[in-house]
Amino acid sequence: MDGRAPRRRQSQMMKKNMIVFLVLLALFCSGQTGKDRFIKVFFPDGFSVTAELAVSVEARARGLMFRERIEEDQAMLFLFEEEDIHPFWMKNMRFPIDILWLDGERRIVHLEVSVPPCFREPCPSYAPAAAAAYVLELQSGFAEAHRLRESDRLEFILPKDLNGFRSR
Repeated sequence: MDGRAPRRRQSQMMKKNMIVFLVLLALFCSGQTGKDRFIKVFFPDGFSVTAELAVSVEARARGLMFRERIEEDQAMLFLFEEEDIHPFWMKNMRFPIDILWLDGERRIVHLEVSVPPCFREPCPSYAPAAAAAYVLELQSGFAEAHRLRESDRLEFILPKDLNGFRSR
């Protein structure tokens, strides 16, 4: 035996330990950055939902794709750096939803109700007539049940680290 085998095993063990360490570090860090990624959104009738924040380009692109359902007290809030016309589509969705576009003052500038999922391309796009800073996706029928209308104002407070997203 020339001593190379024990060194090779030791090297392999160090690589495995480093990989385990990096995976644990990544999990710890992602948990820390994600802790404020749910907020309460309050509606004019006093009802509130817990909204998952879609902040990154990837999270906004993924949205509610592939999920089985969304409950009445759940939502997804998309944050954009700039107020603009932000079209949405329903590719890879499994259920219909209501979509609200909100301006920087958190007023509804456009809403689409019971938007159906798209199972075949080309999927239609849904876009507001006015610029929006936020888009809120809700369970289908929510807007009607809570009598939401254009110009209604919603209330929510964004986490402090999201200053670039019009935190007021």
